[in-house]
Amino acid sequence: MATLVLTTVGTLLGGPFGGVIGGILGGQVDQALFGPKRQGPRLGDLSVQTSRYGQPIPKLFGTMRVAGTVIWSTDLIETAHSGGGKGAPSSTTYTYAASFAVAISARRIQAVHRIWADGKLLRGVEGDWKAECADFRLYLGDEAQGIDPTIGAAEGIDNTPAYRGVAYAVFDTLQLAEFANHIPSLTFEVAADTEAPDVGAIVTALGEGDLAGEAGPALGGFAASGDSVRGAVETLARAAGLAFADAGGVLRIADPEAAAAAIAADDRGASADGMRQAAIAAERAAAGSLPDEIAISYYEPTRDYQAGLQRARRDGPARRSETIDVAAAMAADAAKAMAEARLADAWAGRVKRTVRLPWKALDLAPGGMVTLPALSGRWRVQQLRFEKMVVEATLVGTGPGNALLPPASAGRAVAAADVVHGPTVLRLIDLPPLDDSVVAAPGVWIAAAGTSPGWRRAGLMLSSDGGASYVAIGSTAGPAVIGAATTMLGDGGTQTFDLAGSVEIALLHDGMSLAGHNDDALVQGANAAMLGDELIQFGVAEQIDATTWRLSRLLRGRRGSEWACATHAIGEAFV
Repeated sequence: MATLVLTTVGTLLGGPFGGVIGGILGGQVDQALFGPKRQGPRLGDLSVQTSRYGQPIPKLFGTMRVAGTVIWSTDLIETAHSGGGKGAPSSTTYTYAASFAVAISARRIQAVHRIWADGKLLRGVEGDWKAECADFRLYLGDEAQGIDPTIGAAEGIDNTPAYRGVAYAVFDTLQLAEFANHIPSLTFEVAADTEAPDVGAIVTALGEGDLAGEAGPALGGFAASGDSVRGAVETLARAAGLAFADAGGVLRIADPEAAAAAIAADDRGASADGMRQAAIAAERAAAGSLPDEIAISYYEPTRDYQAGLQRARRDGPARRSETIDVAAAMAADAAKAMAEARLADAWAGRVKRTVRLPWKALDLAPGGMVTLPALSGRWRVQQLRFEKMVVEATLVGTGPGNALLPPASAGRAVAAADVVHGPTVLRLIDLPPLDDSVVAAPGVWIAAAGTSPGWRRAGLMLSSDGGASYVAIGSTAGPAVIGAATTMLGDGGTQTFDLAGSVEIALLHDGMSLAGHNDDALVQGANAAMLGDELIQFGVAEQIDATTWRLSRLLRGRRGSEWACATHAIGEAFV
């Protein structure tokens, strides 16, 4: 007697996923590819950066956000900076940097877009950096990629692998001041494929010749990790409801949309002795053993790939709930459809039917679809037994598939704005303190901003020898409100409010704004602004267009700048 058995991958208690691939024509493919049950990918694996030796590196498909594994780093690079000057004591400050490499994918990728450091956006989708990084190099995982020069210089060319077949990134002298002087936890938005792959294409790539098929929903991205191929495939099969059939040494995904073979009424109940048997035998699982709710846990691209959860639930209280963790990026409505389909499959698979057919039914195959007379729906062939010219087929009910559903909510996105940093505009202001404090020596105020709302801050370097050399002296404060006058402010008195004068200011971008204050606030120092060489205060700010404001109700010549009241011109700086 020959036996050909098909069971689906994965385990969902009481559902049609019960069992594992086994007994497939001697089991050669199953044992060679899968072996014993091992751990598959988990949702949290992709969010935590590691440096543990032997840590599995995921194979990425589509577009995903992953943390990666630090595979090389220098010690902290310490740089001393001497400071001080006229009237101030000398001092030495220290800054720290590091160079390191992070493995991203064990499969070739196309590009890296955004990068986050300790949860904050470090690099935008346009490739602009939000913090200082001397150099960044990306290796896509080619089999011909060369040795990184920084790693090679530090370790020696003979001791440095090229990591061929592994996509990795090298950060060369990343300044660590913004990250509490430690290497930050980095996550990368990786584009491993130019188009979103379907589940069948992913399974085929993972099987490397032992698995094949073109079926299942398309995923925005998937990270195949864990410690076995079987673990990764089980995750996908369980989430997408895949079934496999032996196809001559290759496990092929059974196409749920394939045409169904119609079983004739007269063919049912065949027997070896010619005596008619029962047409169909039915076996029904207890309702209490089936899930009332199935949830799909996944990554939500519209929320910067944070974990999301979509549920499908039958009427009534959810007494038994199952959650399927799938390390895939997909839209909320796709995850909702997947959950609904798996719940429908679980309840459709509650009923199994066994039918005995004549030998001509040998053209049926495990994984194939059939229809039965007087019974609705499509039935999947789960097992075939052939003995004494009689084919005994075990059939399992199937759900309606991933039907279109009303859109599901992904939840509210709280994402870091990805806007280009843009050029820096720097203004030096020669003024005493704006309060009544006393300083040992005069200095200058440094105000800076960018031409884009994405500007954060800029590093400052000082030269004492006419530009021959520079030393770092820290960074600017956050963005100031900077612009230029589009009208000329006339001369005015400094003893009381200038109610006749006004000036129009064009700010650097429409993300900047101004606001008026009452007289009491102005007396306390509110709304101090440099206009050319005069320090003014303004009580009224009227917006004219997206970037232009008219300032009036002015206090003039503040903090010893009376001399500049009559020096104004169109185009002068406003800070």
